[in-house]
Amino acid sequence: SASTNWHLKENTRDHHTSKFSSKELIVRRGQAFVVTFNGIEQPEQNLTFIAETGPKPSKQAKTQATFGISSTVSKENWSAVLQSTSSNSASIAISSPANAVIGRYKLSVQSTSSGSSSPATLGTFVLLFNPWSSGDDVFMSNKAECEEYVLEEFGIIFSGNTHHINSFGWNFGQFQGDILNICLSMLDRSLNYRQDPATDVSHRNDPKYLGRVLSAMVNGNDDQGVVLGNWSGNYEGGKSPSSWTGSGEILQNWKKSGFKPVRYGQCWVFAAVLTTVLRCLGIPTRTITNFSSAHDADGNLRVDEFYDASGNHLERGADSVWNFHVWNESWFSRSDLGPSYSGWQILDATPQEESGGIYQCGPASRNAIKEGDVDLDYDCPFVFAEVNADCMYWNYDPATGKKTLIFSKSTTIGQFISTKAVGRDDRVDVTSDYKYEEGSRKERDIFKKARKKLGLEDKFDPTAPTPKEIEQKPDISGKFKVAGPLEVGKDLNLILVLANLQPDVKSVHVNMTAWSTVYTRRPVREIWKDSISVTLSPEEEKHFPVKISYAEYQQQLTTDNTIQITALCHVEGGIQVLVQRDITLDNPAIDIQVLGEAKVNKEVDVEVVFTNPINAEVMDCVLQVEVQEVPSSCYQKYINQNIDMDDFELNTEMTQNFLLAHSFKPAFHLN
Repeated sequence: SASTNWHLKENTRDHHTSKFSSKELIVRRGQAFVVTFNGIEQPEQNLTFIAETGPKPSKQAKTQATFGISSTVSKENWSAVLQSTSSNSASIAISSPANAVIGRYKLSVQSTSSGSSSPATLGTFVLLFNPWSSGDDVFMSNKAECEEYVLEEFGIIFSGNTHHINSFGWNFGQFQGDILNICLSMLDRSLNYRQDPATDVSHRNDPKYLGRVLSAMVNGNDDQGVVLGNWSGNYEGGKSPSSWTGSGEILQNWKKSGFKPVRYGQCWVFAAVLTTVLRCLGIPTRTITNFSSAHDADGNLRVDEFYDASGNHLERGADSVWNFHVWNESWFSRSDLGPSYSGWQILDATPQEESGGIYQCGPASRNAIKEGDVDLDYDCPFVFAEVNADCMYWNYDPATGKKTLIFSKSTTIGQFISTKAVGRDDRVDVTSDYKYEEGSRKERDIFKKARKKLGLEDKFDPTAPTPKEIEQKPDISGKFKVAGPLEVGKDLNLILVLANLQPDVKSVHVNMTAWSTVYTRRPVREIWKDSISVTLSPEEEKHFPVKISYAEYQQQLTTDNTIQITALCHVEGGIQVLVQRDITLDNPAIDIQVLGEAKVNKEVDVEVVFTNPINAEVMDCVLQVEVQEVPSSCYQKYINQNIDMDDFELNTEMTQNFLLAHSFKPAFHLN
């Protein structure tokens, strides 16, 4: 009987798959791998190999290939080339085409000289996408980018708001133990597979198909996918979204529970898990954070925000603006749209709006978004609005149902669009890849082009301001300035700055409110309110201090540490002016010292120093730690918004392992 030597070490090195901890051969398509078969007689003459995947392998669906030994490698088809033979063994280089279906294959061999005997199974191997191969849809010519977007297991995700960008580390862990098998089982649990397994598997050569399927499978809506979203601020019955530190635990939990959605996630969790799955399968992928991100529910490229006379933010209408939103970009060509739309493609696994009847989003070509080509597949209008919608602020009177436009702004949505730098922990701003300069003529022309493509330019639009409303210029201006630290445990000090823009005296009545929110700006609990009446002399500017004590917000804060403060200014004889500011409070710092020398395979002591910043006892604190092995040549510091890593130095020549304190969230607030 034949035995198989898969040459794991050499093949996985050549195929950039040596980081997988698997006894099964894992290779990439469009590239040869060498296998030695023992116990085979006269191999060069009469062997036929069969490679097949999926439940109903067929040549027509390209899920089965039959090939004999040939003298040269075929680009179009599977092929086998004899490398060397001895009396009863043969080493053979097997190649798959660059557009082969990915997944787990069974390899069999049949000897034609032995008549009609059934094929002998040689074993199984897994075939992945190949960004190192120029024939592959996911080919990436820049090797450093391949390293970062396919092989890097650690990443940095950006959060916060436009005034204050935070970052935290995440362990994608795409090469951990069972993750590849879990990713493959995700594909076999999708709605597409359940409806028609053979057709679904036959499409698995196409990154845009897989990206779309996986954007649906990472959320638990529709299909018992991986993560269940929760934006309520109450996370009973699961883990708070902000407590996860890596994708591995989430994916393992999903499998362990019999594939029930893991509770709970928010946008960065969905994006991080999708990054893990796509990198694992070989599609270059990164996370993207968009600040002041629009969720345009009604598809008119405008987001409507409503406030009552007291300045309270009302949950009216389905549109919203999130402090930040995280999605993915994956790199592949778009044969369906043409070469100018290839490159980075936007995928979003956060369940916001249905697409084709289920919660999935993308792939939307980033080039199409920038050029306003919102009529192209997939979900371009939704993504375009996320980064470039116009914002309409309304005053709503619940008693009469009347709404009045306070003002509109075309430059607030889609700011500081961020991703991690290649090979470094820095933030790279990619806003200019999504849109032309905000407020420029070109950007406005693209916005009009997008509205025209959606048939919005002629229709009566109830949210469109009347000319009278547009012409009205406010008599005063206002802003909130920060006048102290923005830290949990400290009082919040702000200054409301009001300026009279007119040459005559203005009387103003100001209603102020502050609410704790989640990062989607959904108000959760009222913290504070106040009102003042002000007289402003001609062109006078006045400053009004606002103080919200820790005692006032302590019990109201959500785990997002976010507060929205609003001042609605009623100007006598003039139009209202809305002043608002979103605030993210930092958790206290944590200090990490490595004690003594760190050596490979030896225990190392690490001291964690935390100083309680408040004059009350804190209970039930949790320290979360991720341990990650990093080659000494590329030791990097991974930062967390709660960690000052400056004191965390290692002798990198002597160590390959370092401890990463991943996040520390003292239980200062009640969930």
